Amino acid sequence: MNRVPMLQMSLAMAIFGSIGFFTGKTGIPAVELVFVRCICATLFLGFCWFITGQHKVEVWCKREVLQTIVCGIFLVLNWVFLFKAFEEMSITVAITLYNLAPIFVLIIGSIFLKEKMTLTSLLAIVTCFLGSVFIIGIQHFNSLADFVGSGFVWAILSAVCYAMTMLIGKGITNLSAYAMTFVQTAIGILMLFPFMNFAVFIGLSDSNWLYIIGTGLIHTGFVYYLFFNSLRKLSTIVISALVFVDPVVAILLDTLILDFRPSILQSFGILLIFGGIVYTIVKQEKIVVASDGDGGLERYLL
Repeated sequence: MNRVPMLQMSLAMAIFGSIGFFTGKTGIPAVELVFVRCICATLFLGFCWFITGQHKVEVWCKREVLQTIVCGIFLVLNWVFLFKAFEEMSITVAITLYNLAPIFVLIIGSIFLKEKMTLTSLLAIVTCFLGSVFIIGIQHFNSLADFVGSGFVWAILSAVCYAMTMLIGKGITNLSAYAMTFVQTAIGILMLFPFMNFAVFIGLSDSNWLYIIGTGLIHTGFVYYLFFNSLRKLSTIVISALVFVDPVVAILLDTLILDFRPSILQSFGILLIFGGIVYTIVKQEKIVVASDGDGGLERYLL
């Protein structure tokens, strides 16, 4: 195994894991932050796409372009919902719930794609459901408004949209990773522009701008470059393992820097959720969308 791609992927996932910390320091709402991220990704990766010459050999297929556009819509919604979850709850809880996406792939696949629900799948779903109940602490909510305002709904919606990017991205095999992301983030710019409140950028501190630019250029541009550069050189199994660097870093930053202290029940819930996800990945490799090519890169992108 080439060590350089492994280091690149590990570094990419470690930086991805710090995005929740950066988000809280930007001082702007989720929609505006995702808009900045889409602009940075479109410019940076579009530049890489042209520099590498990949744009000259793209195979454009109407079906795949439509799939990429729909996939891009869910990818952008996934970011918006996740960042809104960061605004309402701890990074640890939000990231844990967000990583339920593979479980939603199982559920959506069995309902709409008529994929067979195995005992392994059912066990993973039940385990993660119990973990979600423990981690959110249903007993602390006195009303539906309290529950919705907790951020739980946003985190779950982000996981569902994440799952949709996995399922829809399955059949995209001809377009390169750069072309896919360029189209998707460009769609994000068009989607979010009508909802932008540019007034939120007025009066921001130098520190706010530093975190905003960092989120756009580092977490999107530079990290995606590292990700794409290493993706083809690593096996699916290795990528599936390295992807967990992301939540580990997020949880460590939340506990060490932001002083989040999960309760015993929340800790047990986190273990249940990640245990169920690991079990799913090990036993159900065929649901992992990523391949040694570019077809399923959304499986790993935050």
